[in-house]
Amino acid sequence: MIKKAAKKKQTSTQKFSFVDEVLEGVLNIAETARDGSVRIKKTDLKKVLESAFEKAAVNAAGGERIRFPVIGILSRKDVAARKAGKGINRFTGEEIMVSARPASKKPKWSFPKATKEIFSLKKNW
Repeated sequence: MIKKAAKKKQTSTQKFSFVDEVLEGVLNIAETARDGSVRIKKTDLKKVLESAFEKAAVNAAGGERIRFPVIGILSRKDVAARKAGKGINRFTGEEIMVSARPASKKPKWSFPKATKEIFSLKKNW
C-alpha cells in the first residue's frame, strides 16, 4: 500500500521554507509512468518554482528572513526617513536642495560567504 506524503499546512507561527514549498509542489505535479519512472512537465515545474519564489517574496516583505540554499538570503530592510535640507553638489560645488524622503521598507539580498569567495578569485574571471 502506497501512502501519499502528508501535506503540512502552514500556520502563522511556522517559518516559511523554500525547499519544503518546492518539494510539496513537485510531489503534487509528479506523475508515475507504467514503467515506474517519474515524469514532471517543464511548464508545471516552472509554475511550482514561480509560486514558491512569489510566496517567499511575500513572507520576506512581512519581515521574515528567507533562506535560499546556496543562493542567499532575502530579507526586508527598513530605511529611515530623511528631512529636507541643503546639500552641496560634489562636481560643481553649488548648493542644492535635498528633498525629504519618507520611511520605507526595501528588499535586501545577502550572498553566502562561499559565493563571495568564488567572485573574489581572479582565476574565475
